[in-house]
Amino acid sequence: MMKDINIVFLNYFMRADILEAVASVLKDIANCPYDVQITVADNSENKDGIKEDLAAQFPTVKYIDCGRNMGFGKGNTIGFKATPARYYFALNPDTTVLENSRTIERIIKFMDDNPKIGCIGPKLLNSDWTLQYSCYRFDLPSILIKPLKQINFDKKYKWVKKHSDRLLMKDFDHNETMPVDWVLGAAMVVRQEVVDSIGWFDERYFMYLEDCDWSLTMWENGWPVYYVHDIIIMHKHARESAKVPGIFNALIKNKLARIHLVSWFKYLWKWRRHHKYYAAS
Repeated sequence: MMKDINIVFLNYFMRADILEAVASVLKDIANCPYDVQITVADNSENKDGIKEDLAAQFPTVKYIDCGRNMGFGKGNTIGFKATPARYYFALNPDTTVLENSRTIERIIKFMDDNPKIGCIGPKLLNSDWTLQYSCYRFDLPSILIKPLKQINFDKKYKWVKKHSDRLLMKDFDHNETMPVDWVLGAAMVVRQEVVDSIGWFDERYFMYLEDCDWSLTMWENGWPVYYVHDIIIMHKHARESAKVPGIFNALIKNKLARIHLVSWFKYLWKWRRHHKYYAAS
């Protein structure tokens, strides 16, 4: 039977975070009028024991062993496909749903009330309650310097910061719900009709920029993407690809930085003739 929403957490040795995140969602949906499925898609081959913990603590959660580390997009897609739903919610393990917020119920109601919207991203807050920038522009100069931002060059050079700020929509009032070019895959809700129209995440990306790519594909096919300011989720947001400073050191020592760069090249090549603006001009 089709659920109203399938919330997918992708595990890669983040057992403690996922157990905390799942608990927060279950508390949020305690009196929810909708039919909600929580799914954990496991890229770690259960080497951290999460399968047993979920079975013992949260028996209603569906566990899917992906078989190996499939990457972000493919792993989430495996979780999505395991339970058909009207809406699919990719939610990072390092997130927490606020108590008494009725977040999942409000997400479904927003999507039901706005059937022409293909995808939404909620407002994300850091653990200290400051704003986390989670909606972006398809801005070619900013996309071109994105690898420099990932290694914190925006904190060193004004010209990098200028384009980075535009990419992150820092000039936009984040207390307003509006269409945006793309939203962060850490918390991304997509309706079934979008999947029927354009498919899932592009699995050519192992990790990074698949959220940007999917959003652009939505816009290209007439499905707007929205940032929703009054639906709020906490996100710890550990930027692993930025932990090694310096571009050469990062590429040599940080595997995730290299993966990020590969995804960046794939994105630029795929969309080399489609760098136009949509919502956030």
